[in-house]
Amino acid sequence: MSIAIDGGRVPDLLVRKNRAHSAGGPDAQTGSVRIALINNMPDSALEDTEVQFFDLLESAAGNIPVSLKLYTLPKLPHTDAGEKHLSKYYSEIGELLNSRFDGVIMTGTEPRQADLRNEPYWSALTEVLDWAEHNTTSTVLSCLAAHAGVLYSDGIPRHRLADKQFGVFKYEKIRKHALTDGVNDMMQIPHSRWNEVRANALAACGYEVLTQSADAGVDLFVKKKKASLFVHFQGHPEYGTRTLLKEYRRDIKRFLRRERETYPTMPHGYFDEAAAKLLSDFQKSVVAEPREELLAKFPEAAVSSEVRGTWQVSAASVYRNWLQLLVSAKADASTLSAMTPAARL
Repeated sequence: MSIAIDGGRVPDLLVRKNRAHSAGGPDAQTGSVRIALINNMPDSALEDTEVQFFDLLESAAGNIPVSLKLYTLPKLPHTDAGEKHLSKYYSEIGELLNSRFDGVIMTGTEPRQADLRNEPYWSALTEVLDWAEHNTTSTVLSCLAAHAGVLYSDGIPRHRLADKQFGVFKYEKIRKHALTDGVNDMMQIPHSRWNEVRANALAACGYEVLTQSADAGVDLFVKKKKASLFVHFQGHPEYGTRTLLKEYRRDIKRFLRRERETYPTMPHGYFDEAAAKLLSDFQKSVVAEPREELLAKFPEAAVSSEVRGTWQVSAASVYRNWLQLLVSAKADASTLSAMTPAARL
């Protein structure tokens, strides 16, 4: 089942990939699960992120009708092209704050400040978090948004890592929860971050850590906040098969342009031995005298055909369980509203 866009404005890339159709209006899919996707990614990843979440939700939904509406936080940096895309396909955040959704998914963005509270969009982000506690059944916060959520709600700081946590890492289910029912005890999840929040700080503030890795720390953790179950991912279960490759190439480009001092670490657990050898050889050939034009020799075509989305089945299972939570809550609310006053007594 394709995902319907609430309001009728389907982004071009989704149309070309036949990923979504228009719902025509806010009431066109009565009975569907209504989800707000707050996409805060930079312009270079804006449309890819739309496709990633559409693909993940489509894999997870099965026969569940899903209606999605697109939003983004104000005061995020965008090019003219990015602003044009947002104005054409995204709704104003003020509309969100005057609505109710079954679920909301909020992505992170590239941080500019060491303290997230100094980001220009911080006040808008916290307003959305306050709104979500009362106006959703469940709220998903991804990567930086998860860090911002726990900082705002509970004052939990994030900690800088010695190197970027980058690649596909094995995670173990350490607690039973409806979100991980039917998911393998060991799952793989992509990560791409320079910071982390830690299990002991989360537990001290009442969060339930559901998956954890000896190598990469916490991934999935939850906490009920007012009416909404807040679901946090430090990783990126939504990532497409080649997303990590694109990020690796982007970071290499930044090194070759001397926008970063060190050559990026190859993503963990992602490339096979042959691809890793090609990439290591490329690194050796460019580090001595980095120049942007050397990126033309990056062996992208040779390695891209070998990467696999080993995390995608587990990711779809978790999101399927999340959608089922929304469906159950919606059914319970519908039953309650249909009861006569006498029956309620």
